[in-house]
Amino acid sequence: MKILETLKAINRGVAGLVGLMLLSCAAFVLLDIVFRQLGSSFGGTDEISGYVMAIATSWGMAYTMLELGHVRIDLLRSRAAPLGRCLFDLFSMTVLSGTIVLIAYKCWPVLERSITNNSTANTPLETPLALVQGPWFAGWLWFAIMACVTTLVALKMILNGEFSKAEAAIGAFAEVETLK
Repeated sequence: MKILETLKAINRGVAGLVGLMLLSCAAFVLLDIVFRQLGSSFGGTDEISGYVMAIATSWGMAYTMLELGHVRIDLLRSRAAPLGRCLFDLFSMTVLSGTIVLIAYKCWPVLERSITNNSTANTPLETPLALVQGPWFAGWLWFAIMACVTTLVALKMILNGEFSKAEAAIGAFAEVETLK
């Protein structure tokens, strides 16, 4: 479906940006390690890399979902007929969507409190937490939106009897199938 292809394209761009962010962080840490050998240091690389990992994880989840990269045990699913497989997939996506919506919902008060209190990290860098938690929350919100939209699109496909399209959108593929 066109909407899923558009979302995949957007998420590939996001994944590229997240990859650049991770590479930049790795270069920053490596440079700090070199400076430590020379008797100096940037300081705070562990804190900054933790922030980068939290942001990268939240944003990377939507990409992984649309690329069917999340781990799923498909023992029962693999033995079912096409409709049965689609129903297992739809159930899985519904549970995932509900879980991620709940996570995004619970992330907002964390960010809101940091904004309201003008909170900073209890570290030497005293990082304003809203600067880190904003992109982190946005990643979880994006994932929740992607999961819900994908679930609804897959439901429409299943109701239209387009089982192979639904499986391609939300299915779980065994390792043997992906290695071919």
